[in-house]
Amino acid sequence: MKVLIITGGSKGIGKAIATKYALENWTVFTIARSTTNSTQYTELTADLSDPTQAAVVLNTIFSQIQSEKISEITLINNAGSLGKIAVLENISTEVLTKTMQLNSIAPLLLSSQFIHCTKNWTCTKQLINISSGAANNPYAGWATYCTSKAGLDMMTRTIAAEQQAAENGVCCVSIHPGVVATQMQENIRKTSEKDFKDVQRFIDLHENNQLYTPEFVANKLFELATKAQLNNGEIIDLRNL
Repeated sequence: MKVLIITGGSKGIGKAIATKYALENWTVFTIARSTTNSTQYTELTADLSDPTQAAVVLNTIFSQIQSEKISEITLINNAGSLGKIAVLENISTEVLTKTMQLNSIAPLLLSSQFIHCTKNWTCTKQLINISSGAANNPYAGWATYCTSKAGLDMMTRTIAAEQQAAENGVCCVSIHPGVVATQMQENIRKTSEKDFKDVQRFIDLHENNQLYTPEFVANKLFELATKAQLNNGEIIDLRNL
């Protein structure tokens, strides 16, 4: 039995990844605010910007898993939000806090719980964080997004350093998927240049058909994750492969 747990599995990249793993005969659990009514995998609803919900939903999943039957288990921290696109001083405390809780606190909590629950398991264990090139490149108007993705990559490196020396350790990596044709990209292209001065770059990428499809990202990630091509602590940009 091979198990995938993925956050943000009802749309975009997350939905494509969940579908790909399910088609490859993995048992898939998705965590998201909405559902797709899929018959291919189990969908659990939770608002991951609420830390208490994050903890409860992962416990629910592990209560349904029999560890002795599992040969591989993977957690993919995919859920995330741009939050409000604006210069920092124009973002409310409420929106800023909620965005950082979803993008940063939830992956930390879920990763901690995943490692704790599987620490005595001898199967193959992976923790994959869906990050972004925004972790390395500052965009005016994306303070919360850039900050949270940079933090996600550092979280990856830190977990990898901790797990390297652990018995039955978890392999932890970050994936930068590139610019993908999702609802997030549609929202970016609708932003005014006043709030996001680089908006034209993203409009041009779309008009020039330079966006990856979610299915391309899902297929590439599955190939990397299941063919022993991931190195603990690695930050992988799909555009460089």
